[in-house]
Amino acid sequence: MSDSHLKNVIEAALLAAGGPVPIADLARLFEERARPSPEQVRAALAALGAEYASRGIELKETAGGYRIQVRRELAAEISRLWPERATRYSRALLETLALIAYRQPITRAEIEAVRGVTVNPNIIRTVIERNWVRVVGHRDAPGHPELLGTTREFLDYFGLKHLSELPPLAELKAMGDLNLELSLAGEGAESSESAAASRRASPSPTTQESGDTDVEEGDEDELSAEGGGSSELVAGPRELDD
Repeated sequence: MSDSHLKNVIEAALLAAGGPVPIADLARLFEERARPSPEQVRAALAALGAEYASRGIELKETAGGYRIQVRRELAAEISRLWPERATRYSRALLETLALIAYRQPITRAEIEAVRGVTVNPNIIRTVIERNWVRVVGHRDAPGHPELLGTTREFLDYFGLKHLSELPPLAELKAMGDLNLELSLAGEGAESSESAAASRRASPSPTTQESGDTDVEEGDEDELSAEGGGSSELVAGPRELDD
């Protein structure tokens, strides 16, 4: 089998898949007697990535495998193919998702301690329904509260291979105007209890977390999950409507 054929089949498969494809699945596209090794598949992927270097698409590796996607710098123009308004999420949902991502595993009570407000059940329901968050265990405490963590789908959606690729907290706050105080090693942040007390003591708009839309009062500038809040854009707008 020629390198050109191998590369063409892999390229066609990634275009047809519409999502990340693991190396093992790419190798299984070929008959067993002519099946390439993982090293050969990686070499073909590297060749494709080099070919795309000066084009409007790129090869991206995420937690779920490899995919072909639109380059981030072209997203504004390409988004005009879908004139309808993209799904947008409230600051409350994005803050909750950020807390789960950066402090997982975390309980709902711990999220509330940091944010200083009660978590709307609709927010937890939404991130679980999107397969961004799942229950990963239970805390050894009275009531055995659920521990929440992110999923591989979360990494794939936001274009990440590992959680280590999450943007620094300072960058995340600047991009999303998120008012978070995360107690993380090396961040020098306050404790969760101090952060919650500070939030309650500082002047801020009244927070309202009711209804299915998860919108906060005074939050006209809601942030889209497809906007600058992630380190990479996904290939084109995602269909998120149920």
